[in-house]
Amino acid sequence: MDDLSPRGGPADGSRRDLAQAIARAHRIVVFTGAGISTESGVPDFRSPGGVWSRMKPITFQDFVGDESRRREAWTRTFSGAARWTGAKPNDGHAAVARLVAQGKTTAVITQNVDNLHQDSGVPADRIIELHGNAHYARCLACGLRHEFEDFRETFVERGVIPACRECGGLVKSATISFGQAMPTGPMARAEAATLDCDLFLVLGSSLVVYPAAGFPLLARRNGAMLAIVNREPTDQDPYADLVLHDEIGAVMSQV
Repeated sequence: MDDLSPRGGPADGSRRDLAQAIARAHRIVVFTGAGISTESGVPDFRSPGGVWSRMKPITFQDFVGDESRRREAWTRTFSGAARWTGAKPNDGHAAVARLVAQGKTTAVITQNVDNLHQDSGVPADRIIELHGNAHYARCLACGLRHEFEDFRETFVERGVIPACRECGGLVKSATISFGQAMPTGPMARAEAATLDCDLFLVLGSSLVVYPAAGFPLLARRNGAMLAIVNREPTDQDPYADLVLHDEIGAVMSQV
């Protein structure tokens, strides 16, 4: 933020202000974090009662290097312990889907892995998943996609750790784990969309996880309006043009 100054006045705004900003915009990028999905019952990561308060994360290095940790990771997947799957989209997801359908939104950049934007009707080619997806798996060697159901019987009933059907490589949930490199393709697409937008709308992100949290500031540096809707204050609130501390679903439904 060394070349970015905070806004001179208060950025607090109303739902009417946000509605007007959306109406004026032509190329909106929506950036979503855990806060949009907690309203669907999906837990976030860091708060009390969140995923990492209930189970220690398994790093990418541990998954690759330790068979017992791989087995634990797959046990969590099939037990649904993280509760990332099985939820339904809420009013916030539906509102984002309507913005996309209206042609005003060029991309939905998400830190979430729950597939709820897809489930709400946003076309997959408009969604940029920075942290992957918890609904399927990929081979770490050749990249082939695998569905969890292909492995359920052999793992749950016989304890066989999944391997790629094509190359025999390690297969892992398609989420990005701690210590795993960020996906270059989605990061490049997110940067391009950010630089092309005239309104960057943050919904439900605490904006503390980098490099993903750098996109809102990149948009503002490039001349886009920055709006943040989040229940709690973020470190980037002083740099935004408009800030609402409110529930995502209620705000976006009205807007």
